[in-house]
Amino acid sequence: VPAPTPKEFPLRHIAVEGPIGVGKTSLVGLLAKRFSGTQILEDVTNPFLADFYAGKKGAAFQTQMFFLLSRYRQQQEIAQIDLFRNLVIADYTFAKDKVFAYLTLNDAEIALYDKLYATLAASVPRPDLVVHLTASVDTCMARIRKRGRAFEKAIAPEYLKSLVEAYNYFFYHFRECPLLVVETNEIDFVERTADAEFARGLAAGPIVASVVGVVAVDDDGATIGGNPGQMCVEFV
Repeated sequence: VPAPTPKEFPLRHIAVEGPIGVGKTSLVGLLAKRFSGTQILEDVTNPFLADFYAGKKGAAFQTQMFFLLSRYRQQQEIAQIDLFRNLVIADYTFAKDKVFAYLTLNDAEIALYDKLYATLAASVPRPDLVVHLTASVDTCMARIRKRGRAFEKAIAPEYLKSLVEAYNYFFYHFRECPLLVVETNEIDFVERTADAEFARGLAAGPIVASVVGVVAVDDDGATIGGNPGQMCVEFV
């Protein structure tokens, strides 16, 4: 089945974001199947990652620079895809690299990192829509344990808590493109097929892309604020 045309589905490049264990790759798989899209999955292979999680000195900078260049290479591949004929659905954005860098690098390392990031970012394609998946630390930790990746076994809840907070702060101030925020504590894209219905909801892409207000609510249904261009969805 061919991908929908730009007239049928104007969003040609969708990126799904969120902290480790939130369900990004699972949702990308569902969306790619639903819309006959091309999956772009982040290459998580990094020779320095195990040392970073183990707290080895100097490993944070090595890990971050490796990921920065790896993500840039993948983004250049996206730039070569004919988006008129193809629909790209990725499980990360290039901008996420800064979330991790600012969380783990010291001031001297950040100064060097920022120079390289600015040079690379100038030629990175911008998504038409970012879907930011959010979840509690407990939910993310449970999902990390369940999938059982060896290099993730050393992830500490304290680090994940900082990462969740950093993601929430980053996307609260995000302005690069339309943003859809989805709270996923009660969603399981892997175990509950009914939750895959969310993928069908993105068929209303043109509506999402034109959102100028905010629909952010807390557990009691009260509006808690947000930003122009951001739409929040809560599943209960």
